[in-house]
Amino acid sequence: MKEIYNKWLLVSDIDGTLNSKSMKLPENNKIAINEFVNNGGNFTLCSGRNLQSLSIHYNKLGISTPAIFLNGAGIYDFENKEMIYQKFISSEGEKIILDVLKKYKLAQLTVFTADKILLATRKCIYGRVISKMDKLDCELYKKISDLPRGVWGKVSFFGTKGLINKLKDVFSNDDNSKLFECFKTSPFTLEVVSKGVNKGAAVLKLAELLNIEKSNTAAIGDYYNDVEMLKRVAHPVCCGQAPDDIKEISEYVACHCNDGAVADFIDYIKTNYIK
Repeated sequence: MKEIYNKWLLVSDIDGTLNSKSMKLPENNKIAINEFVNNGGNFTLCSGRNLQSLSIHYNKLGISTPAIFLNGAGIYDFENKEMIYQKFISSEGEKIILDVLKKYKLAQLTVFTADKILLATRKCIYGRVISKMDKLDCELYKKISDLPRGVWGKVSFFGTKGLINKLKDVFSNDDNSKLFECFKTSPFTLEVVSKGVNKGAAVLKLAELLNIEKSNTAAIGDYYNDVEMLKRVAHPVCCGQAPDDIKEISEYVACHCNDGAVADFIDYIKTNYIK
């Protein structure tokens, strides 16, 4: 049995997927994950969170497969405490981000490193809320220009819907699209990472490192930052509450995350493909 299961890699988003809308882990998800892993399967998490934040959820599951953090900017082996893949924003990219911030002064910037949140004290409500919710390490700087460089895994802009749409257009233009990937994680937040960084690329990179065929990769997500992951794996699944266009690119629509979508996802893969 283990010889069959260990040929598979199953990956889950965290917020609104693994966890319920109230940020609780449904018990049936944990049971299904444990059974899959005990049979030899590879299960892990893929999230926009940094390592400190992701580890809170990872450590509840009793898993050992390396996890994907900051929307694919890195892959970390918690068992061996080793970074096995990393692609952060370049120095040129950092400069452009700071220039954009000078022009759009109402935008709030939060910088995510592998294990910290960096904030300049200028109105960083979004970053402060995130750091307090999960009790994450947060460093405050008096000026944007004081922020440490060379460690930016991803940045997040927070603002009005109109401002976020403008920023998305800025980072998607012909020049900037050569350096960045960007995507909205809500109507009020835009995340920016290095070119080529996305959840899908990271999942396939992890599969390669684990010597798992692409045909044996499956993932579940619930929102637009999961699109590349769902497009690239062999078997894409989404939660029942996902937007309709996310459902259209999924081969199976699981139940609502509140009811244990990951358990439903694992059962679907086992029943239809792992024989």
